[in-house]
Amino acid sequence: MQSQNRFFDDIARVANGAVGALSGVRGEIEARLRDQLERVLAGMDLVSREEFEAVKAMAAKAREEQDILLARLAELESRLAETAGAPPRRLRGKSPTG
Repeated sequence: MQSQNRFFDDIARVANGAVGALSGVRGEIEARLRDQLERVLAGMDLVSREEFEAVKAMAAKAREEQDILLARLAELESRLAETAGAPPRRLRGKSPTG
């Protein structure tokens, strides 16, 4: 009976050692894959999320300012046309209302 318990204890130790070794191998593989992926992404010259959001906000602000200026231009042209007695000129591109 004692020899069977030792046998099972040895099997349990071997299994625990194998699980520990596999866990270490898994961690090493994940670390190497992560490093490789970081190297590949760094070589692609991608922008960061912060840079993207900053440029997106700048573009939105520029669009709003452009819409305001287009509306002002249309108003000034209509005033000028009223004083000159000529029909107002149509703007090319986007209308001030969208």
